[in-house]
Amino acid sequence: MKKGKTLYGLLACVTILFILSALVDNYIIDPGAEGFLSEKTGLKRELNLPVWLNVMYVHVAFACIAMASGLLNFYNRIFEKSRKFHRINGYVYLVSVLLVVLTSGYMAPYATGGKISSMGFNALNIIWPVITIVAFVQIKKKRIIRHRNWMIRSYAFCFTNMLIHLITSLFHQGFGLVYATSYTIGVYGSIVLLLVIPEVIIRTIGRGCGSPKGMV
Repeated sequence: MKKGKTLYGLLACVTILFILSALVDNYIIDPGAEGFLSEKTGLKRELNLPVWLNVMYVHVAFACIAMASGLLNFYNRIFEKSRKFHRINGYVYLVSVLLVVLTSGYMAPYATGGKISSMGFNALNIIWPVITIVAFVQIKKKRIIRHRNWMIRSYAFCFTNMLIHLITSLFHQGFGLVYATSYTIGVYGSIVLLLVIPEVIIRTIGRGCGSPKGMV
């Protein structure tokens, strides 16, 4: 139980900070995404900036909603006080994930690093909704523990962007690789981590957190 509370506290801090950072950066500091777009080179198709930006705004908004709703649904006290809220919030999470994936699908062909990076994003856009739908099916079948575990796997993908940029910074600034190459490594490195980390959590903390509903 103590491990679950510690993990949830850490998760809440990281999630809130990341949401605030994403909102401020994308809607206030750099609403035109000039910094991010300046790193895009060798695009095979022309970028329609107004459309791309609008899609990006939707993408960021629903990514933040998915992170917030997922965080709330891992909090057992909310579940215990209002299962209706937990259920409705779960649908909010599901819809948000699907919208994030849909908008990501539009932006994938313009990914930094070219076709190889685009393929990585397409893989992410398949894996995440599949895992999320499996979690949804499990709760419909009243398999609560399996639902929780699949939700842990699904929620990990909310941190895709954060991991990509952390890995990119490591290889670009730490090892001096070209930004586009570092970004491609970030995309595929994040896929590996997002599949491995939830399994570690499920095996070391998830089964011993004291409740099948959530993490704390």
